[in-house]
Amino acid sequence: MKTQFTPKTRKVAVIGTGFVGSSYAFSMVNQGIANELVLIDMNKEKAEGEARDINHGMPFAAPMKIWAGDYKDCADADLAVITAGANQAPGETRLDLVEKNVKIFECIVKDIMNSGFDGIILVATNPVDILAHVTQKVSGLPNGRVIGSGTILDTARFRYLLSDYFEVDSRNVHAYIMGEHGDTEFPVWSHAQIGGVKLEHFINTAAIEKEPDMQHLFEQTRDAAYHIINRKGATYYGIAMGLVRITKAILDDENSILTVSALLEGQYGISDVYIGVPAIINKNGVRQIIELNLTPHEQQQLEHSASILKQTRDRAFV
Repeated sequence: MKTQFTPKTRKVAVIGTGFVGSSYAFSMVNQGIANELVLIDMNKEKAEGEARDINHGMPFAAPMKIWAGDYKDCADADLAVITAGANQAPGETRLDLVEKNVKIFECIVKDIMNSGFDGIILVATNPVDILAHVTQKVSGLPNGRVIGSGTILDTARFRYLLSDYFEVDSRNVHAYIMGEHGDTEFPVWSHAQIGGVKLEHFINTAAIEKEPDMQHLFEQTRDAAYHIINRKGATYYGIAMGLVRITKAILDDENSILTVSALLEGQYGISDVYIGVPAIINKNGVRQIIELNLTPHEQQQLEHSASILKQTRDRAFV
């Protein structure tokens, strides 16, 4: 006699259906990662419009239940992805958004938790490192179950630009951007590799950071958002795909190493700050933060980035 089998729900709640939220939902459908996707927005009609539009493409995708809902629908979600908040305007830094978005987030996170939610929260809204910390404080969830998108997009941009320069498939380029998702981020040149070969062998020097072309590639990585915002008003496709990658690592229990914003508790000699670092991600969220053997200069850059984030966060928490 056959026993009854009940599959895992694999339900994701998306809070915010602006450019990033709707691009994330579209990417989720195309990759068929979840079974249920509920879209939540203060503008209920906008959420309903996005749900209807995506549903009309369902004959071309894997089956998925998609609808516009309310915060009560977060109760049985495995993952809540927050993309809501004020956008970065031309000439504005991510840290300039702090005061606007901290207040918004306090309300959003309380509404999520009041539903009875007991899953993982993934934060994408900027300044993502500070808002991830706000989310953890307000939600009361364990540190590992609140994750910021961190430098996952910066790392992807970096890998792409390096791959384009050296004419190698970006999937074979391994390099990290660490620190704040913003102006104080930095490249970890000491661990950059192409196909397992250290990057220094491709440019015949160990002083990679002094090479003009390499420095230019990093600057293009760091300032990419500014260039895109000046040209089209916002960035959303790249970060949406990064969020989907993190989602897949969680729902599929992959134990993948991704550069996300996680809470440091002594790793790298730093504590009490969410910041972009390589971490192992699985069904429980952040399983472990990977501590790379940084050079003294890279360690100094990480400490500086953490210091800036702490100062900004402390002003926001007052």
